[in-house]
Amino acid sequence: MGTLHKALVAVAVLGAGAGVGCTLFALVVPGEVQKQAMLQEIPERDPRRRDEAVRTKEVVMATLKKAVSTEENVTWRKNWFSEVSGGSRSA
Repeated sequence: MGTLHKALVAVAVLGAGAGVGCTLFALVVPGEVQKQAMLQEIPERDPRRRDEAVRTKEVVMATLKKAVSTEENVTWRKNWFSEVSGGSRSA
């Protein structure tokens, strides 16, 4: 009888914990409107951020191409934009 009582108590405690967890999860999960608002605010949706990412990728690829074609140690370069854009850096 003691084993049955312990098993029932364990099931009740686990069930209560699962119930509290599900309730908290339902309270914390954002609604559909909040999800759409968060998706609009992510940095990748900002055109300026996308342009900056494209420019950074171009600079990295140009530097890698130059590193392949020369013996210069490009890892010690101070101004990464000097060789790529002809010395002028756009804002």
